[in-house]
Amino acid sequence: MGKTTKRMEWQGEAPVICRGRVWLEGEEGTFLGYGRIVLLERIGELGSISQAARSMEMSYKHAWDLVESMNRQGGEPLVVKVSGGKGGGGATLTGRGQRAVAAFRALETRFRAYLDGEGQRFAKEFDLNDRP
Repeated sequence: MGKTTKRMEWQGEAPVICRGRVWLEGEEGTFLGYGRIVLLERIGELGSISQAARSMEMSYKHAWDLVESMNRQGGEPLVVKVSGGKGGGGATLTGRGQRAVAAFRALETRFRAYLDGEGQRFAKEFDLNDRP
């Protein structure tokens, strides 16, 4: 998730943040998570698995393995290779890949809202002013 996290102040105490991570698992283990979504976004922006991997300081082999795993688990490909053209081809997100990114980002937004609510609930239930 991004760096935008809501902080709560308790009287005279340090800020408290309710944190969590969300990822989706399939038959092979992780299907989609924050890092895989960033990889998909970079492929969409840069038009290349190699350039996307480089921008994330990841090996091409690792990026390709992640793409293959997502393609297998996604029911249909999220990323396809594009042959030829200037620079020898590249890769692009399919419509399904674009929907996966959008749906995951929406899930993250709902998850952050849930964590914010739970953090507020915790603050009410665990009142530091009531400690001995």
